Amino acid sequence: MHYDTLIHGGTVVTATNSTKSDIAISNGRIAAIGHALGTATNMIDATDLLALPGGVDSHCHIEQLSASGLINSDTFETATTAAAAGGTTTVIPFAAQYEGMSLHKVVDDYHELATKGAIVDYAFHMILAGPSQAVLDHELPKLVRSGHSSIKMFMTYDRLRVDDLQMLDVLTKARELEAFVMVHAENHSMITWMVKKLLSAGATAPKFHSVSHPRAGEAEAFTRLIAMSELTDQPVMIFHVSSAEGAAVIARAQARGVKVFAETCTQYLTLTAEVMEKPGMEGAKWVCSPPMRMQSDQDALWSALRSGVLQTVTSDHAPYSFDKKGKFTAGNAPNFKQIPNGMPGVQWRLPVLFDQMVTKRKMTVNDFVRLTSTASAEIYGLAPRKGLIAPGSDADIVLWNPEKTVQLSDEMVHDGAGYNPYCGRNITGWPQTVIRRGKIIAEDGQVSAQPGSGKFLARAAGESAKPSGHRQPEFNPRLNFSADI
Repeated sequence: MHYDTLIHGGTVVTATNSTKSDIAISNGRIAAIGHALGTATNMIDATDLLALPGGVDSHCHIEQLSASGLINSDTFETATTAAAAGGTTTVIPFAAQYEGMSLHKVVDDYHELATKGAIVDYAFHMILAGPSQAVLDHELPKLVRSGHSSIKMFMTYDRLRVDDLQMLDVLTKARELEAFVMVHAENHSMITWMVKKLLSAGATAPKFHSVSHPRAGEAEAFTRLIAMSELTDQPVMIFHVSSAEGAAVIARAQARGVKVFAETCTQYLTLTAEVMEKPGMEGAKWVCSPPMRMQSDQDALWSALRSGVLQTVTSDHAPYSFDKKGKFTAGNAPNFKQIPNGMPGVQWRLPVLFDQMVTKRKMTVNDFVRLTSTASAEIYGLAPRKGLIAPGSDADIVLWNPEKTVQLSDEMVHDGAGYNPYCGRNITGWPQTVIRRGKIIAEDGQVSAQPGSGKFLARAAGESAKPSGHRQPEFNPRLNFSADI
């Protein structure tokens, strides 16, 4: 057989095994895996390299209007350039609706931005902050049918949060539409109360941001959300688990069969709140929500990854530049409440996690693939097209050099933040060549793909929340809801 491209001499790594094999690619898809496959127009030597599925970052904020009215510091071009440089070939950012906005218009506008700038392939989550009856009955069903099958809600933030009654209405509608629901779950009143107490005491520095988000508020919100998920029989994904108590709540719910999924993020596994204690205002670089916590929380999250309580690791990429257009829109010395929440991460997720999981042997390279690519593709309805190295899947492949050591720096940044939150860290393991749909789009951190060359990935309703091997009972949205009450 003759193929477009043949990758030879590498070790193909999936979520379950690793084998020395060649990969044949035709028409942007994987045509065959094995040995002596034939000839090809393009030959790529992968000797001593790992061939991994391209990363799938299912939680990142790109060119998004924030709750405060500020657009974050990325465009689709800069964010997806950063993604490609770091080995991620698929992203799922958010089309954010606020109270009074047309959800349909928000999604249309977001499509326009992505079509113009995206370098990697993409789908959209829809943020619902104004779930009116008109939105639920008329706009949401059409958007779910057109390939936008996942919905995010917030239990905190003044302009974003939905109350429990609204949450139940959306969960019920999602079950009817076979859509998937993700939630930022923290106790809004606890945060508001703590912020008031801290500011009144003059505790304004960036480091007090972590104190303002009580760890008890995470566990309480998780508990309340899980109860609502049980009541409506609607699976949910809990975003960015940051605390040991939060992970324990999820583990107990899963043990009794609740259909709850959960993720954590790179920063919660590799940084602690101490990073915000740097001199002056430098700690503002690491202000994000929920905040980084303690070493004991890191240990608990690693344990939850190993046991399967947490299914994915994402970036929660939300960059704000370290200047008056970003972190300092409220002035040169804002209090912690005035600092935009978010930090860059889409470029650094895979290199930092590979160093932690594989080089430092906290987990295996197969775990790395599962947690950063395969599970997200399966959970969000992108598999088998994405997240796999298998015949018929898109040829999204990262040739990874497991021995290369790199010192991370601000000069390597492609996103709009302009700084690297892991600056100065030495890591081993690096995405040497990044291939998207059979074409090389990045080599050793230098991106060559054209803006707008990324493709939208429509996702069918009912295909989410079905990762292979997950121990939860399969979601059955066709149960008679009225009979269950």
